[in-house]
Formats: sequence, structure tokens, C-alpha cells
Amino acid sequence: MKILIAAHKPYQMPTSEIYLPVMVGAALHDKVIDGYTPDNTGQNMSDKNGFYNELTALYWAKYNLQDEDILGLAHYRRYLGRKASHDLADILSEDDIRKGLAEVDILLPKPRNYFIETQEKHYLNAHINEPYYAMREVLEEFYPDYVPAFDALGKSTKAHLFNMSVMRQDKFQAYTDFLFDVLGKVDERIDVAKYEGQDRRSLGFLAERLMDTWVNTQSLRVKEYPVVTTEKTNWLDKGTQFLKRKFIKNGERKVHF
Repeated sequence: MKILIAAHKPYQMPTSEIYLPVMVGAALHDKVIDGYTPDNTGQNMSDKNGFYNELTALYWAKYNLQDEDILGLAHYRRYLGRKASHDLADILSEDDIRKGLAEVDILLPKPRNYFIETQEKHYLNAHINEPYYAMREVLEEFYPDYVPAFDALGKSTKAHLFNMSVMRQDKFQAYTDFLFDVLGKVDERIDVAKYEGQDRRSLGFLAERLMDTWVNTQSLRVKEYPVVTTEKTNWLDKGTQFLKRKFIKNGERKVHF
């Protein structure tokens, strides 16, 4: 079992051996952070980290951790936990994960609910729109069976975000086959390099909308867990940014990443 921890800087890490700190975008740097595994060995897409975010760790695991029975992804600031807290002592243990996967197909963070706007509206308010529409076109052309789940997610106020999950190797391979094929086709249709700021990371943001699309199309059994965040959330700033994105369309956009 390996739960990747996507990170780009030195940070406090869990001590359990199931958690593997991975330096994302290692190909873009001269030195690997001590104690981290670089994502630029074997088959990899490390040099695309600026466009794919933490997904370069996921891609590396797909081809370089095929002997593991269970694979997952966390962030250096976010983990699946037994309860919501800011303490690494509350993150899922190996036993927690095995018990969870004995009951269901995939472990996910509790869904984020935006209440006053749908997931589609939220995405389009927070990000450049072209990639979102390009992805729907790709689904319609190559994965038509997935379009109903994608559209249903767009109309919902809830979604499982952060690209975080834990699943068995067979499900992991099936999910990443779908994920990287869809995103690769989107990448061919848009020029993410021409975008500025957070919009350059559009492919990583789009991936969040593919998790529920895949899970629901496949009718997978899900168990949800609270998120342990190692840094406290400034809810006043988060709420302010949410309202600015919704009502000030040309303002500077700041999302939850």
C-alpha cells in the first residue's frame, strides 16, 4: 500500500511507511527535496506539472508502483482522516484503509457543497471556460456513456474534490486510464501554455470533475472521510473569494488550491 503525498517544498510528513512523499515537478528543478521520491523516474510526465498539478504524481504511480495492492493520493496539506482536524495523528492508518476497502470500492473525501451555485457554475466562475467545454466535447465524442454523469455533476452543488482518493490497484489503473486519456485529448485541443496564472493548471482542475463522473458511471461503492488539513482555513477569506468569483466576473480569481 502506498498513499502518495504530492508536495513541492519541505514540509512535515506522516511517519507511517504507507505514506510516500512525492516531489511533483521534479524534472523542473535541479535538486530533489531530501526524503522525497521524485516524480521524474521511469515513465513519467513530471515536466508537465505546471499544467497537471498533483496529477504528475498519480501518473508516476500508475507506471512505477504497479506492485502495490492499494494506491492513493493525498496532499502535503490535506489527507483523508478519521475526523476533521489539523493534526496528522488523525489521518487514516493502514488498518483504517484496509477496513474501508473491505466494504467499498473507493475512499474519497467528504464532498464539498457550494449550496448557492452548481458545480458547473462554480467552475466557470473560478476558471477560464474553454477547457471545461473542451472536456465535455471529448467525453461526448469518446466516452458518451460518461456524459450523463458529467452533466448531473454539473447541475449538483456537491462534488468530491482535491483529486484525492484511495483504491485497489485494478480500480486505480482503470481510473487513471480514463483520466489521462480524457485529459490528454483535452490537452490536444487547447493550448494551456498560452494561459496565465492559475489557468495554466486547468488540466489539474478539470480532473476534479472527472472523479465523480467516473465513479458514478461505474456505479462504484464509495466511503467518505473527513479531511485533515495541516493548515487552518481562513473562512472569511474563502467566503469573500467565493462571492467575488460569483458576482464580480472580471475580478481576480482565487480558488481553494
